[in-house]
Amino acid sequence: MNTEEINRLFQRDLDRLGKELAAYTEESKIWIVDREIANSAGNLAIHLFGNLRTFIGLDMGGIPYTRDRDREFAAKGIARVELLAELEEVKEIVSKSLLALDSSRLGEISIQKFFGYEMSIGYFLVHLYGHFNYHLGQVNYHRRLLE
Repeated sequence: MNTEEINRLFQRDLDRLGKELAAYTEESKIWIVDREIANSAGNLAIHLFGNLRTFIGLDMGGIPYTRDRDREFAAKGIARVELLAELEEVKEIVSKSLLALDSSRLGEISIQKFFGYEMSIGYFLVHLYGHFNYHLGQVNYHRRLLE
């Protein structure tokens, strides 16, 4: 595994997120919280954007970003076109950051120490990818439930 392959996976699934957001027949449904679903697709998308901008863009790519995690779950009604534009920005940030990261560094210890222990940069990237896909699945389920 190298940073080019990891980037390819993130780019593929960021594209999938864009397709999910575009597939809502009514834009307003992106923001619905219904039944036992705690977060709207819009909020999950914004959360993923903040997560990737912080942990890949800022931490690994040195691209300035100040995260507003409260906004990620509180924002409502942002136009789909704006979400898709931010998605394109995030794709570029992830690509620029990962492709500039030398694959030989994947075994180095990450600056993040979630879970109470040190982990390698590669391990942390796999964690971020899993987190992304967990929420991507939630967006897919949300869309299919409401459509």
